[in-house]
Amino acid sequence: MNNEAKSYWDKFWGNKTSPRSVSAWQFGSNPDYLAQLVVDGVKTATCSAYIFYELENQPLPSTEDYSIILNSYDQPVAIIKTTDVQILPMNEVPEEFAIAEGEGDRTFHYWREEHEKFFRTELMKIGQEYKEDMLLVCERFEVVDIKKEEVHVKGEE
Repeated sequence: MNNEAKSYWDKFWGNKTSPRSVSAWQFGSNPDYLAQLVVDGVKTATCSAYIFYELENQPLPSTEDYSIILNSYDQPVAIIKTTDVQILPMNEVPEEFAIAEGEGDRTFHYWREEHEKFFRTELMKIGQEYKEDMLLVCERFEVVDIKKEEVHVKGEE
């Protein structure tokens, strides 16, 4: 967690006992666009391939985890709290979850097409193949704070 994210968290959380897990990260393919969807209340879910957690030896998210969402400049824009985590084969992700990801035209077809392209590309980079039934870590979250201060967006330099 960078200093700006840590400062934002400390200001938000105050002197309360720290939660089990707090992390800071940005969304993969388009951090600014996806972070703005979170801020706007459109994006309330996200997913990642289970294999990435395995290969990076990272713990799976769980309910009550907090995350600081970063933009493409690694500046904090919001804090979310994980409310639900399910591990599902990609070909069994329900339409409602896909729509909750809030991307594109907010249809299941869009979600499926874009996620397949994304996972194919990312898996190829690590010598893995995309499979219809690959496991996804599907998270639902709620926004608990939005940073009020101005943040940079690429292209506004």
